[in-house]
Amino acid sequence: MSALAPSPLAIVDAEPLPRQEEVLTDAALAFVAELHRLFTPRRDELLARRAERRAEIARTSTLDFLPETAAIRADDSWRVAPAPAALNDRRVEITGPTDRKMTINALNSGAKVWLADFEDASAPTWENVVLGQLNLTDAYARSIDFTDERSGKSYALKGADELATVVMRPRGWHLDERHLQFEGTPIPGALVDFGLYFFHNAKRLIELGKGPYFYLPKTESYLEARLWNDIFVFAQDYVGIPQGTVRATVLIETITAAYQMEEILYELRDHASGLNAGRWDYLFSIVKNFRDGGSKFVLPDRNLVTMTAPFMRAYTELLVRTCHKRGAHAIGGMAAFIPSRKDAEVNKVAFEKVKNDKDREAGDGFDGSWVAHPDLVPIAMKSFDAVLGEKPNQKDRLREDVNVAPGDLIAIDSLDAKPTYDGLVNAVQVGIRYIEAWLRGLGAVAIFNLMEDAATAEISRSQIWQWINAGVVFENGETATADLARKVAAEELTAIRTEIGDEAFTTGKWQQAHDLLLQVSLDADYADFLTLPAYEQLRG
Repeated sequence: MSALAPSPLAIVDAEPLPRQEEVLTDAALAFVAELHRLFTPRRDELLARRAERRAEIARTSTLDFLPETAAIRADDSWRVAPAPAALNDRRVEITGPTDRKMTINALNSGAKVWLADFEDASAPTWENVVLGQLNLTDAYARSIDFTDERSGKSYALKGADELATVVMRPRGWHLDERHLQFEGTPIPGALVDFGLYFFHNAKRLIELGKGPYFYLPKTESYLEARLWNDIFVFAQDYVGIPQGTVRATVLIETITAAYQMEEILYELRDHASGLNAGRWDYLFSIVKNFRDGGSKFVLPDRNLVTMTAPFMRAYTELLVRTCHKRGAHAIGGMAAFIPSRKDAEVNKVAFEKVKNDKDREAGDGFDGSWVAHPDLVPIAMKSFDAVLGEKPNQKDRLREDVNVAPGDLIAIDSLDAKPTYDGLVNAVQVGIRYIEAWLRGLGAVAIFNLMEDAATAEISRSQIWQWINAGVVFENGETATADLARKVAAEELTAIRTEIGDEAFTTGKWQQAHDLLLQVSLDADYADFLTLPAYEQLRG
């Protein structure tokens, strides 16, 4: 057999990493290069379509189900492919980045599924991108262990039948990978993450009785789902595995996708596994798309927008009905609480909220839900066990009682809650603290007993932007202005310095995070994604 030709891709501005040659093989990079050649032009066209759609929303301040796809919605005959055994019971899923410790803990957590995250819970440093892949490959080979240098505690995998099934989440279509380029052009991060993972693991996962399973983030239209489906078809042929081996769960975390749920499942029907309700990105998408729609689209504090809000109920119930009508799993939202090791009362209150949230989801017909911490797995499991019993899911609950009109999904003004001054302070606090950690390479960050990821920062900075541009008057009589946001941000920076001390403050990236939050919150030209300007400042 002749030697493989050198990869056409160049590794740019990246320090060599231990064992990177195991991930960045010529064969794997050749596969990524072929994905780039075939599919990046369509990715670029679809990003342009996003901008066109956003301009149309700005003009009309409304959305509707698509007339051109009405026949797909009206056709009751089609279903998605049956779930493989490893994905039939998804009653509790844990999420988190793919660092070595998290990989072991998530697989051992007792959850049915682990969302192995290269997206919102992972800052895309080159180290996280490459070594995250290596950690997953090592896990499948059962050659992974970890010892915490501070505590001396060692971590190792449990038996194979006790491990969660991995569903990997690549980056969204909007993000590029600057360290991997073709003729000076960065490769889309989604293709890098998907390509490396699929090439190295697809066949091994089949041997393990599982398969290459994916969560697809930030999808905005059925045409974007069609692109993914075409990628799956090509990839399966390329490595020589049967068509339909891939399974994809799509996050319905944009307002435009909420109007195209059936079409998204239809495009992926041979590879679809389900849909997921992603709360913070969904709210962020509403603000982003309807930011110039007037006062009726102004959201109150993010913590006041619960899943019982009428427009959120419409979204989640439509998702359950749509999934079950088409034989797909409906997966609920995140329980982000992190148990306190010091405050039992905090835990008691939070655990009760988590229980109520998961009871509601199970009662509404969801087949599973997300948690951010292993201690929450038993709580969520109990909620779903109570409804499911021995059944793996409740896809037989068709929820034909649900009837959602187009306006119901954007009836933001059905909420009684209003923005508050404390809400502004919290948005600034969480925004600065999250961005600072992200700039240091951490994508999943504990802030005020909650596990936060990039979606949290997106809704925080979007609410600051929206409240200022809408001239919101808070309950204390103060008006949301750029100067007020700067004042609150300066006070928070001072408070952080006092809290952590001068040395930790100066060695961190606090001023940089403060400046970046204000940039994306105050600029007249609203940035589509906070992570785009942030990535320009991310080192490594």
